[in-house]
Amino acid sequence: MPLLPEEPQIHESAQGPRTAPTPRPVPGPRPPASSRPGRPGPPRPAPPVQRASRDATPAAEPALAERPAPTERPAPTAATPQIQLIPASAQGALDAAEEAVDLLLDSGRAPGDVLVVTTGEPHPWATHELSFGEASYWAQHDAGDDVFYADARVADRAGARPVVVVAVNGGPESAAVSALSAAHARAGALLIVCGDPQRINSLLGAAV
Repeated sequence: MPLLPEEPQIHESAQGPRTAPTPRPVPGPRPPASSRPGRPGPPRPAPPVQRASRDATPAAEPALAERPAPTERPAPTAATPQIQLIPASAQGALDAAEEAVDLLLDSGRAPGDVLVVTTGEPHPWATHELSFGEASYWAQHDAGDDVFYADARVADRAGARPVVVVAVNGGPESAAVSALSAAHARAGALLIVCGDPQRINSLLGAAV
């Protein structure tokens, strides 16, 4: 019986060919970044700012005749206060002024916003405060925290306030005109005049 050649023994280490691990690529220099569409090539650097030489001759200024004339702006005008008339007789003008002050305070006006001017008899408050001397009287005016009462003779000395109330309660025509003129100049927003409408209109025409 013929001898069969011995079958080669297969060792475990020789079981089939093993797949060799794929070699990882070695990191190398990155390819240059492609330019964005619409921008061919890298952006050009901005040209350097050229500084003027100290020795450079300044450009000649245009002749005065070639320069445009400056635009003249109108001078700002002072705000004109709104004028309100309250009809009253000469005897009732002071009471009408008091009612007007009460309405102003009830509507939210601060007492220091109001100045009351009389053309005839002074307001009782002014008479009372002046009995302590003019220094005390005007100190309260300067404090500006309460309604201030002044007659036509000293109305020019009073400062401006948002609201001025004038009681045309008598007095000479010149005193009434002076009081209305001073009141109109000192009223920032509102001028209230209490008295005879016909007389007030003529007085306002002479005072304003």
